[in-house]
Amino acid sequence: MSIAEIPDHDITLASLRLMPHLGALSPFDAGRGAGFGVAFWYIYLSAGKFTEAQNLIEQTCEKYRLVFGEEHLATLKAMHRLGLTYSHLGEHKKAKELEVMVLEKRTKLLGEDHPDTLVTMAKELEVTVLEKQTKLLGEDHPDTLSAMGNLAATHSEFRDFDKAKELKVMVLEKRTQLLGQDHPDTLMAMGNLAGIHSDLGDFEKAKELDVTVLEKRTTLLGRDHPDTLRAMANLAATHSKLGDFEKAKELEVTVLEKQTKLLGEDHPETIKATAHLAVTYYNLEEFTKAGEFEVVVLEKRRHLLGDQHPDTIPAMQNLTLTHRALNKLQEAEELEQLMEDIDRLV
Repeated sequence: MSIAEIPDHDITLASLRLMPHLGALSPFDAGRGAGFGVAFWYIYLSAGKFTEAQNLIEQTCEKYRLVFGEEHLATLKAMHRLGLTYSHLGEHKKAKELEVMVLEKRTKLLGEDHPDTLVTMAKELEVTVLEKQTKLLGEDHPDTLSAMGNLAATHSEFRDFDKAKELKVMVLEKRTQLLGQDHPDTLMAMGNLAGIHSDLGDFEKAKELDVTVLEKRTTLLGRDHPDTLRAMANLAATHSKLGDFEKAKELEVTVLEKQTKLLGEDHPETIKATAHLAVTYYNLEEFTKAGEFEVVVLEKRRHLLGDQHPDTIPAMQNLTLTHRALNKLQEAEELEQLMEDIDRLV
């Protein structure tokens, strides 16, 4: 299934399941847009195939340079992804050099206030903020802990999960000490730490934390509260990471039923819950059931968001894989052609 349909800390499993399909495809076939190179790169990166990811993103960078030029935004985004890949390979000097180059070019091209420039600057700025908050307010001040959490989130975005874990452990310890185990901020910190444990492959620890969060939110907020349903979805994702798809399905069915009742069929959270359940049916090799849900997701996203929306494309990818699993080759090829046409337009 498409990695974009999985909760953040369930990406590795989805990428590993996609790996067998990549051998029969080339992201740089004639007529196939360079965007396929980025999609393949992300799958390889999430599956821990860093050398393959490096080869793909280097080719993508070169293709973007030739087509768009050195200072085009698409080229800079590809360079940023190459820097992330260097970090995973332990080539931190190369990664830093690219990071500095991308920041300089984005600032020149877009200005200091553009979101893409700010994303590149975020980590350095948040380090500075945390240092100043700690000095002025102390380690236990709520604003310091918020700054610590923000920096941890940025480390996660840059896939530096060890640094993120170190900060999130500290935030959870201090939130628990200052606010108690049942405070909403403590439970949020616990859920964030569960996500990092999952990113690092420690799924049992993630499950332990996810279970605690769900139990406490159910007791404190009730089974129908959005935060409780979010905790239920997170635990389902962790069960999937552990290969326990039946438990994941049980939770995801409940989430979907409650989201549909509370928010309606067309709400983004309901559609996301439908997509997650489809992934689980696919993992259980219940392809017919998976396809039924994926058709619903794709129809709603095309109607509500349009064909070119970032959430619509993964829905097409998901349904394409399921069509192939069901030997519906014509339907799969039609969707693949539609995605290639959209990729050219974008």
